[in-house]
Amino acid sequence: MMLPTREEILKSVTFKTSRSGGKGGQNVNKVSSKVELILDLDNATFFNEEEKVLLKSRLENRMDNDGLLHIVSQEERSQLLNKEKTIAKLIDLLKRSLQIQKKRKSTKIPKAVIQKRLKNKAAVSEKKKNRSTRDF
Repeated sequence: MMLPTREEILKSVTFKTSRSGGKGGQNVNKVSSKVELILDLDNATFFNEEEKVLLKSRLENRMDNDGLLHIVSQEERSQLLNKEKTIAKLIDLLKRSLQIQKKRKSTKIPKAVIQKRLKNKAAVSEKKKNRSTRDF
């Protein structure tokens, strides 16, 4: 698994800007600071077919009908900072999506642990039995 460099990503993505809501006063009304990064996984040259299939299966709920991956940022007042955030989000998303989980190996409980637990249960049972009053 090889993650693409920032330059490779910038060559293959397109950016769309628009006006964002939220804080900023009149700045919000005048400046297009919301940035949307669009990545076409089919045309991404830095992934092999196996990685593309894996990414499509894991990111299917984040993709549109055309198979394009959209990432939006509008937290900052600056378009440049929002652009940087979308790139960082994309790299993080790709890193997490391409990571392969290790299979869990089931382990057996050691006999000594089982015996210790049973001995402890018997001791507690005996203690509680001795508490009861006996009628002779």
